[in-house]
Amino acid sequence: MIGYLRGLVLERRSLAESSVELTVDTGGVGYRVLVPPSLAAGAAPGDGEIALYVHTHVRESAITLYGFANSEARQSFELLLAAHGVGPGLALSICSVYSPERLGEIVAAGDADALTLVPGIGKKTAARLILELKTRFDQLEAPLGGPPGQPGGPAPSATAEVSEALVQLGYAGEEIRSVLRVLPASESIEELLRLALRELAPRR
Repeated sequence: MIGYLRGLVLERRSLAESSVELTVDTGGVGYRVLVPPSLAAGAAPGDGEIALYVHTHVRESAITLYGFANSEARQSFELLLAAHGVGPGLALSICSVYSPERLGEIVAAGDADALTLVPGIGKKTAARLILELKTRFDQLEAPLGGPPGQPGGPAPSATAEVSEALVQLGYAGEEIRSVLRVLPASESIEELLRLALRELAPRR
């Protein structure tokens, strides 16, 4: 069972709008790990080391590694997997949009509409997930922050705040998801929102 990896990024490949595959060289062995796009944003080959907290997902046909910036994000992913009808793909999509802290707030508030911003989640599924997750997210530990050496990129909490601001401005879920994928690393929330609006303006 692999729980943590630290090494050099050899390859980066986008598989879907909420999933990026990194090949990480650890001691001469290359591990293929699926990570959220926000985590992969600054993880270009040759840019130095990356540190990942890993969930090892075992199925009959495959063993798949999912990587996260810290143990809280990994724990959030694992709590989502325990919900009925949530597979690793959907759990990774949710973790790509919301940090553990923000997801906990959404669940506590019963904000099903916020979950519908995640690709693949409709209103009925969101409402069911809110009910299921209410009893699970009180298990999350206090935030500890990510390990040293993780790449840049908009923090999940910053992404969530930009998402919510765009919702309030009337933008649709697909528009928001598309612009979040192209935001740069290491900007303030205000700057990220300005860049998102500049990107979205020609589409209106």
